[in-house]
Amino acid sequence: MNDFSGLKALYVNTSLKREANESHTRLLMEASARIMRSQGVAVEHVHLLEHVVPPGVYPDMTEHGWERDDWPKLWKKVLEADILVIGTPIWLGEESSVCRVLIERLYGMSGELNERGQSIFYGKTGGCVVTGNEDGIKHVAMTVLYALSHLGYTIPPQADCGWIGEAGPGPSYGDEIEGGRRAGFDNDFTQRNTTIMTWNLMHIARMLRGGIPAEGNDRRAWQAGARFGFENPEYRS
Repeated sequence: MNDFSGLKALYVNTSLKREANESHTRLLMEASARIMRSQGVAVEHVHLLEHVVPPGVYPDMTEHGWERDDWPKLWKKVLEADILVIGTPIWLGEESSVCRVLIERLYGMSGELNERGQSIFYGKTGGCVVTGNEDGIKHVAMTVLYALSHLGYTIPPQADCGWIGEAGPGPSYGDEIEGGRRAGFDNDFTQRNTTIMTWNLMHIARMLRGGIPAEGNDRRAWQAGARFGFENPEYRS
């Protein structure tokens, strides 16, 4: 029932920290990744700011004035992954600017189709990890998960998790606090949601191994004229 071997998960951290080992978001992402590894899922982390990924909505921005674009090689990792988990901090109540760049670059691939004529993202599942020291976890998750869903990712139940400290300046997730404890590590809500999100991502990814049926969602069929319902005179009236 729970054979997750053969699944691949890609964790993309859109922290504003230049170095991956300085990111608080990475700590919570790794907590989820450890669960996946323990179940036989192949996990890879990408820290987006360790790469040159310009903003834009085209597959390769070097064709649109940029000297360098690492997105094409990162896209291969996205394409190979059954599960995509986006990690982002909260700034002014929103996801990071780096996260928006990632979403835009994913959107730039939305014209690609799989062998069934569906969005290239069909059959994949997505989730998000959010950290910060201000409110906004659910708002950020709503934005990120809607974007993934619109592109074609399947979003499981409870597909987000996060941690925030007290409102205003304060420790970030994993910072050492009074008594030698690490901020957020003992938070039951965060632990519970991270665990549930991770398992639901694996469950749905396993269920989608055969893909999604192409009936009614084959773009090529639509282009060929399969517009049942919209060509019905009763519907138009």
